[in-house]
Amino acid sequence: MDFEIPADLAGYLAELDTFIEREIRPLERADDNIRFFDHRRENARTDWDRGGLPSPEWENLLREVVRLADAAGHYRYAFPAAYGGRDGTNLGMAIIREHLASKGLGLHCDLQTEHMIVGNNVGLLLMISYGTAEQQAEWAEGLAAGRKGFAFGITEPAHGSDATYMETTAVRVKGDGEAGGEWVINGEKTWNTGVHAASHDLIFARTSGQPGDAEGITAFLTPVSSPGFTVQEYLWTFNMPTDHAHVSFRDVRVPATAVFGGEGRGLQVVQHFFNENRIRQAASSLGAAQYCISESVAYAISRKPFGKPLAANQAIQFPLVELQTQCEMLRALIHKTAWQMDKYGPFSVSDKVSMCNYWANRLCCEAADRAMQVHGGLGYSRHKPFEHIYRHHRRYRITEGTEEIQMRRVAGYMFGFMHQRAPKGVSEN
Repeated sequence: MDFEIPADLAGYLAELDTFIEREIRPLERADDNIRFFDHRRENARTDWDRGGLPSPEWENLLREVVRLADAAGHYRYAFPAAYGGRDGTNLGMAIIREHLASKGLGLHCDLQTEHMIVGNNVGLLLMISYGTAEQQAEWAEGLAAGRKGFAFGITEPAHGSDATYMETTAVRVKGDGEAGGEWVINGEKTWNTGVHAASHDLIFARTSGQPGDAEGITAFLTPVSSPGFTVQEYLWTFNMPTDHAHVSFRDVRVPATAVFGGEGRGLQVVQHFFNENRIRQAASSLGAAQYCISESVAYAISRKPFGKPLAANQAIQFPLVELQTQCEMLRALIHKTAWQMDKYGPFSVSDKVSMCNYWANRLCCEAADRAMQVHGGLGYSRHKPFEHIYRHHRRYRITEGTEEIQMRRVAGYMFGFMHQRAPKGVSEN
């Protein structure tokens, strides 16, 4: 077994580092853009007069970074060559995302907005896998360039972890078949992230079957400007700004061409999204954890209370040793899991993906908490990034599958209640 990072990928990391220093760091230092990352970051990023939404200045700056990264040939790394990408692998994305996150906060990587110079645009991967020819023609290039995007409406006020108990419904009102007719959507979604900046919301609604059935859920690409589509509020969170909306649908009408992934097959879209996104998000959490540990080690060496370095104290050493050990073990599991996804398909190692994700998110929170402790009062202040990292990554222990749900998923495979296989109609390739 070879655990070396492939030579071409190692070379690409160096290429990314050069790009960051040449084009991204200068932009970060210009026009007081550092306010989005220093102790002013939460206030600078938040438009308090618009319900706590991200400020236009902040979002425009991120768009400029995406434009620069795309022009340099980096943003589309993970996408097929047909869409301007480099046919990037899951292993490649895991290594890249850890590398970028381990550098700390900056315009090269801002995990609060899930922004990186190498895009994690799972929306395009879903469009390639599930979109009709017409949908792909309308969406693919805009998604690939980061100019277009759709929100993801699955969680409901009364139903979070169990998406199969879905009260949002869609009923066909005229015509039949996917080629004609209309659907009428009624219901509510919450934690509908990014809907403020999206032209469409991918709404998941029950179209047949009973609550609890895996089949009978359909995804609809729904224009947010549709009559009856209402943003009720943006939910303020532990880490601001917020773009997490509570939305409602009252007789929202969409054509049959809005169906995404096929009638009754919406849950497959969700599962595919989770598996692709969880391994990459795990790698980002690992990178952020490593940053917290590395910064703590450097500070412990330089800080000399009572005439000797903090690093001389085993009370400082041992907790960081344990965290570093967990990083090393997790890194090996993430690399192995991402490699298996590339070789055998995204649904071949669903249990390992869940292991990577829930443990990485927990580890990142523990590393940020320890970094605050090692840095003392300065670590608790907003003049260091650790409180921001903790507040953001605490979210991931809940979203996209809580720790408990992911552990339950792993247990399902361990005890024979579930089996590793692709959902019906989904190719592993």
